[in-house]
Amino acid sequence: MKPFAFAALAATALTLSACGDNLGAAKPLNVVSGHVVMGATPDRPAVGYFRVQGGPQPVQLVAVTTDLAQRVEMHESLRENGVMTMKPITSADVPAKGELVFKQGGKHLMIWGINGAAVRAGKLPMAFVFTNNNNERILFDMVIKPAEGAAAGSEAAMDHDAMGHGEDKGEDKAAADAAKQ
Repeated sequence: MKPFAFAALAATALTLSACGDNLGAAKPLNVVSGHVVMGATPDRPAVGYFRVQGGPQPVQLVAVTTDLAQRVEMHESLRENGVMTMKPITSADVPAKGELVFKQGGKHLMIWGINGAAVRAGKLPMAFVFTNNNNERILFDMVIKPAEGAAAGSEAAMDHDAMGHGEDKGEDKAAADAAKQ
């Protein structure tokens, strides 16, 4: 009887440890929330905020695209010498098992010329492109919210077009790359 009891106990232990391995499996890379806030007027860019849950390996977000807008850029707000400024960024780190957050006052998307059909539908389908094995793309529908009241000094009130984002992307990219070094 003892050999049988020992074998049964060993089998139970192996079964339970196998279940435990499944519970400890890393969650996959995923966009878990996000929304777009429309510009105060049609000629102003919309702003996008979202949260990415990191997977088992660190990756970089290298682009966010949509077929239903004229242009999408990743930007970062920075305080330099007491003045809030913004600059385009070319990538953002997503730590393994951590998260990347694009939020007001930090990293965010600038979105120009959103298609009217998307605005009426209340969502903007977007593709998030990462640097993992095969440049994984995650599709996510960003909820579109109406423009918020633009208080002086808020990110919504900043004039992104006056900052030169988009006139000559080559110079902006070179300046952004130089600032990183």
